[in-house]
Amino acid sequence: MEKKDIDWGNLTFAYQKADYRFVSNYKNGKWDDGAIVEDSNIVLNECACIFQYCQACFEGLKAYTTEDGSIVCFRPDLNAKRMADSCRKLQMPVFPEDRFVEAVKQVVKANEAWVPPYGSGATLYIRPFMIGTNSVIGVKPADEYQFRILVTPVGPYFKGGVKPLTIRVSDVDRAAPRGTGNIKAGLNYAMSLHNIIDAHEKGFDENMYLDPATRTKVEETGGANFLFVTKDGSVVTPKSDSILPSITRRSLVQVAKEYLGLKAEEREILLSEVKDFAECGLCGTAAVISPVGKVNDHGKEICFPSGMTSMGPVIKKLYDTLTGIQMGRIKGPEGWVVKIK
Repeated sequence: MEKKDIDWGNLTFAYQKADYRFVSNYKNGKWDDGAIVEDSNIVLNECACIFQYCQACFEGLKAYTTEDGSIVCFRPDLNAKRMADSCRKLQMPVFPEDRFVEAVKQVVKANEAWVPPYGSGATLYIRPFMIGTNSVIGVKPADEYQFRILVTPVGPYFKGGVKPLTIRVSDVDRAAPRGTGNIKAGLNYAMSLHNIIDAHEKGFDENMYLDPATRTKVEETGGANFLFVTKDGSVVTPKSDSILPSITRRSLVQVAKEYLGLKAEEREILLSEVKDFAECGLCGTAAVISPVGKVNDHGKEICFPSGMTSMGPVIKKLYDTLTGIQMGRIKGPEGWVVKIK
């Protein structure tokens, strides 16, 4: 199939409408068969549950063109499982996990012309989401829902190269204890918007959120998990019941152990020990790993020995290995890379 006439190398990380999307509706206790459609608009009543009580969740993954010209996506089964967990927590009907993966394949195949070519630095971003659609005025779950998957070609998260980030320790909590911090609910991101704009206005790239119960432990930022490297080269990530279980983070931990032979563990990380780490990064679907140069704790700066001007050596190896697996340059563990075409 002939590719779209797009300047792939100059794409930004922004939405542009592709030709097709997948849509399935839940009514009378069951999901319909779903279909690939052209219409990108959603028409809802003004009293739809999504507008009144924010009953919504979403996922994010990417499709890539590999070195041999195949189109693949990365671990969609984990996105399906995580969305199922989000739905259960928000009292929404689970879209079956096997159908989720199949729908991802269908919508990527339908939009093959929008999948950027290998070597362009661009990818096809895939956004599955679900919303409550029927009218609800009393506080209760919706009875009807819509599951959709949109796709859009995006450029690299960092145009012009990776620049280490400066992060502040936030005075605002991201999630409540035993709340919704561990699911991908739209409401979690809505509450973080004021705080991220405030951070930007004060010269910071992101917020470091602490655990909401004691405010002594590192959790995550508004949209990414933390990953630290100790001075002896071990990889450490925060463990908490109120942070999102990042697929990228889990994959990086496995890469550290199985591909790089590093010690890697998930554990509680105290804010007081952050100063002792050699490297720090933020990990997620959009950028894989973003290096952090410094953390500002209410005027006290914590600067990492590796990462002030570029990626530290361990984070760079992790990044190169995982992106190598995603792009087909390195053979990944069984089931990680799912071939679509």
